[in-house]
Amino acid sequence: MAAIRHTLQREVFQPNDERLLAVMHVSKVLKKKKISYLCLAVTMETPICITIYQVKKNDKNVLKKKRSWQLNTLRVVDGRVASIDCNDLDLHFEKVFRWYCSNIQERQNFVILLWKQCCIHLPKERPEFRNLPEDWVGDPGLLPETQVILTPGFVEPTEAEDYHALTEREQQDLDKLMSSCGFAISNAEAFMEMIAKDLSVLDGENVQSVLASQEQVEMLMTQIEAALSEVDVVETRLNMYEEVISHVRDALEKMEEKNSLINIVNCNNQKLLAELENVIFQLELDGKHQAALTDADLTSTTGLLDAIAAGKALLNAMNAEIHPALLRMAAVQEQRKRFDKWKAKFSQTISRHLNNLFIHLGNDAGETLSFHANELTLPRHESIHGELEVYAELMHWMKAMDRKAYTALMRVYTNAISKLYDRDIKQFFEEAKLRISGLRTDKKGKGSGSREDLAGKFKQGAANVVSGVSGGAASGTPTLLLGVERDQWGIDAASSAERRRFDEVLERVLAQLEPVCLAEQNFCISFFQLDVLSPTTKNTQTTLDGLIAEGAGVAREDIDPSVPLKRAEKQVNEEVRRMMSDLFGCIEPELVNFVSHYEKVDSFYCMYVLVRLSQHVMSAQDTGSFLSMSFASALVQVKRNFDRFMQAQLRSIEETRPNRKGTCGILPFVDNFEDFARTSEEIFKNSERRTDLEKWYTKLVSAMFDTIPRIASEHTKTPSEVVKMENYHHLFALLSHLKISVLDSLRKEAKQRYNDALRAYVTQYFGRPLEKLNQFFDGVQAKVAQGVKESEISYQMAFSKQELRKVIKEYPAREVKRGLVNLYRKVEKHLCEQENLLQVVWRAMQEEFIQQYKSVEDLIQRCYPGSMIALEFTISDILEFFSEIARSH
Repeated sequence: MAAIRHTLQREVFQPNDERLLAVMHVSKVLKKKKISYLCLAVTMETPICITIYQVKKNDKNVLKKKRSWQLNTLRVVDGRVASIDCNDLDLHFEKVFRWYCSNIQERQNFVILLWKQCCIHLPKERPEFRNLPEDWVGDPGLLPETQVILTPGFVEPTEAEDYHALTEREQQDLDKLMSSCGFAISNAEAFMEMIAKDLSVLDGENVQSVLASQEQVEMLMTQIEAALSEVDVVETRLNMYEEVISHVRDALEKMEEKNSLINIVNCNNQKLLAELENVIFQLELDGKHQAALTDADLTSTTGLLDAIAAGKALLNAMNAEIHPALLRMAAVQEQRKRFDKWKAKFSQTISRHLNNLFIHLGNDAGETLSFHANELTLPRHESIHGELEVYAELMHWMKAMDRKAYTALMRVYTNAISKLYDRDIKQFFEEAKLRISGLRTDKKGKGSGSREDLAGKFKQGAANVVSGVSGGAASGTPTLLLGVERDQWGIDAASSAERRRFDEVLERVLAQLEPVCLAEQNFCISFFQLDVLSPTTKNTQTTLDGLIAEGAGVAREDIDPSVPLKRAEKQVNEEVRRMMSDLFGCIEPELVNFVSHYEKVDSFYCMYVLVRLSQHVMSAQDTGSFLSMSFASALVQVKRNFDRFMQAQLRSIEETRPNRKGTCGILPFVDNFEDFARTSEEIFKNSERRTDLEKWYTKLVSAMFDTIPRIASEHTKTPSEVVKMENYHHLFALLSHLKISVLDSLRKEAKQRYNDALRAYVTQYFGRPLEKLNQFFDGVQAKVAQGVKESEISYQMAFSKQELRKVIKEYPAREVKRGLVNLYRKVEKHLCEQENLLQVVWRAMQEEFIQQYKSVEDLIQRCYPGSMIALEFTISDILEFFSEIARSH
C-alpha cells in the first residue's frame, strides 16, 4: 500500500504541486472488479485547496485522474451503517456516488482525514457525516492518529489567526541586537547564551529596583488615603446639594408639562376650528342655489344655467372630503337631510321635464325619409341631439345622484327614439327595394307615383317574380343551377342592370347605416355618460352616505373594489352595445330580411352581399361597436347562404343525368360555367373574400372532372370517348379564356384529359382499315419473334409473295376511299356542331392512317426486298382522299 501511495504522489499529484493526504481502493457497488483509487489531496501553495479525486489506470496502464470534486461541493458523507466493519461509503456531490471500499482500515483513515479537513477549512459549511462511528467524527484533536504521507519541502498549512507580525519598534530592537553581535548568525549557540546572561542580569536589576522603592510606595499609599478622606467630604456636600436641587427640578418639570399641555390644547383648538370652518364652507349652499333646486325652470336658458350650477354645487357639497368622525355631528346629519330633500326635489323636476321631452321627440315626425330625394338617405336626427345636448350635464348629475331615475330616463329615451329609428329603417329598406326594382328613379326627385302606388307596384312585381321561379326557389333553393339545361339557364333571374342596381343600393344602404348609428352612439355616450363607470352600486354616489346608522355601529358602505382597466373597458362596451341594441334592434332583422328576399329571387345576390358586407366589417374602426357586431352577425348568415348556394351548384353537377333523346354534346354544367364564372369574377373583383370563391371554383371544376366520365359511361347514343373529348375540350378552352390562376392546374388537367380522349376515340373507331393486311403482317412479326429471319419470311408458305399479293388486291384505292367516307359519316354523327371538333378528329384519323401505311410499307421493304410489291395507293392518295371527303361534307 505504501508503494501505491508513493507512486500516486510521484506520478499524479506531485507534477501539479499537490500532496496526497489519503487514498483507498474503491469500486462501484455493482462493478466490484473494476478497481480505482479515491484520493484526498491538498495544494502545496496558498490559497489552500482540498480536492477529492478518482484515479484509474488507462489502457496503457498509466495512472490518470478520471474525476475530481472540490471539498466545498461535498454535501453528505454517508457510511450506510454506523459500524467499523462496513465497506460501503456514499459521497453526495451534485449527484450521489456509491463506493465499495476494499480495505476497512483505508476507509477509516480516509473518513477521519476527510473529517479533519472539513473541520479546518469548512467550519461553517461543513458537510453532513452520517451513519459513521462517533469516534471518527468527534473533536479533531482527540481523533486517532492517521498515516499522512510526507513530501520533501511540504509545510503543514496553519490558520491565519496564529500568525502575528513584528511591530516596527520590535523590528528595530531586533536589528540593533543582532548588529551588536557579529556572531549572531555564524554562532547561534553563543548568541543564545549571551542573550540568556543579559536576561538574568536584567531580572536581578528589576528585583533590586523593586526593593529600593518600598519607602516611596509607602509614602504614596499615605497620600492616597488622605485623598480618599477628602473625597468622602466632597461627596457628602454634593449629596446635600442634590437633595436641595431635586425639589427645584420637580417643580420645573411640572411647569414644563403644563406648558406642553397648554400648547397641545391650543394647537388642537386651532385644528378643530380650521376643520369646522372647512366643513361649514363645504356644506354651505348658497341661497340662490337653494332656490334653483326647489323651483327649477328648465324651459328658459337662464333657468337651465342656474339649475346646472345649483346641481353642481349640491353635488360638490354632498361629495365634500370630510373626516368620517365629523359625519357623526348632529349639524352635519341635519345638513345632509336638507341636501337629500333638495336632491329629491331637483331630481323629480329633471325627471319630469326630460321624460316629457323624450316622449314628445319620439312622437314628433321630425326628420323623415324623403322618397323623392336624389339619393337614398337615412335621417340622422341631428336636431333631436342638438335639442337634448343642453341637458347633458343634468343627465350626468342624475347618474351620480339618482341612479334609479337615471335608469328610468334611459329606458324612456330608448323606447321613444327607437320608434323613430324603426319607422325610418323600415321605410329606408322599402325605398331601397323600390330603387332596385326600377320603380323609383334617381333623376332629381322625379318619382313614378305616390309612395302607396309605388309600394303596390313593387309588391305586385315581386309576386310575379317569385311566382315565376321554381318551387325550389320558394323554399330557398337557388334558381340558377349549373346542372340545368342551357335553354333554362337565366330564366326568372334578375337582369344584369338590376344586379348592378342591387349592388349600388346595397352599398348605399350599408354606408347610410354607419354614420346614423355612429352619430347616435356618440350622442348616447356623451349624453348618458356611458364611458364612465359608476364606482358604487348605490342609488346616490356621495361621501355623506358613509354615515353610521344610529345604534348600528356598522358603516353603510357599498363601494365596489377597483376594476381592472380591460374589464372596465369591456363593461363600458357592453353597456353601449346594450343601449344601441335597444335603439336599433330592427337593423339586423331588416337587413337579413332584405337580403333573404333577393336571394330567393336570384341566388347570385348572396355574392354581392358577401362582398359588400365583408368590406364594411373589415374596414370598421371599432370592431366591438354595435353596428360592427350586427354586420358581423349578418355576415355569418350571408356566408352560410353563399356556401349553401355553392353546395347546391356542386350538387346539381353531381346529380346531372344524361339527355337520352339525342347526342350528348356539351353537358349543361360545362356550358353554363362560363356565365357563372364571369358573373362571379365581376362580383368578387379585388375582394378580400375572393379566397372563398376560389375554394369553390376548385370544388366545382373537380366535380365536373368526376361527373363527365360518369355521364359518358351512362349515355347510350354517344360514345363515351366523344362525350369526354368534347366536354374536356370545351372546359379547357373556357378555363384558358377566363385565366383564373387558382384553376391553372385543372386547366392543364383538362387539356391532358381531352388529348387522352381524342387518342382513345381515334384508336377505337378508326381501328385498322387495312385489317387483313395488318393481320398478315402480324403473323409475319410473330414468325420473326420466333427466330425466323426477315429475309427468309417469303419462303414460308403462309407468308409467300403470292399470298401477300392476294391480300393487297383486296384493298384497292376505291374500296379504301369508300371505307373512309363511311367512317367520316359515322364520326359526323357522333360529334356535335357546337365544338367544331370534326376536322380535328378527321386530321387525327388521317395521321393514324398514314402511320399505319408507313408501318406496312416498312415491313414489305424489310421482309420482301426487291419483290416490287407495293400497295395500290400512296400517301398522296391518302391525303387526297381525306381532303376530298372533308370538302364534300
